[in-house]
Amino acid sequence: MSQQATKSTERIDVKGGHLVEKVKDLVHEGNVRRIVIKDSDDRSVLEVPVTVGVIGFLVAPTMAAIGAMAAIAADYSIEVERERPETTEPIVTPTA
Repeated sequence: MSQQATKSTERIDVKGGHLVEKVKDLVHEGNVRRIVIKDSDDRSVLEVPVTVGVIGFLVAPTMAAIGAMAAIAADYSIEVERERPETTEPIVTPTA
């Protein structure tokens, strides 16, 4: 069975106090590939690629930066790029 991954993007609006919590939740989901944090003017403030190797190396400094941003302003949006598996083979239903 062969599979291809398709990318989808989701936008989540958050208040500053919940920014760090939401980013931590997204990182732990596993299918997230990139997180882009934007301010209330829709300008990119921080882009974080989320891969297994990067997670262990950058989590603490990245979360500290996100926490500092959350303290400065109240409204942010998070754009989440995810990979979703997509099968290329048709689904066959057995007949009796």
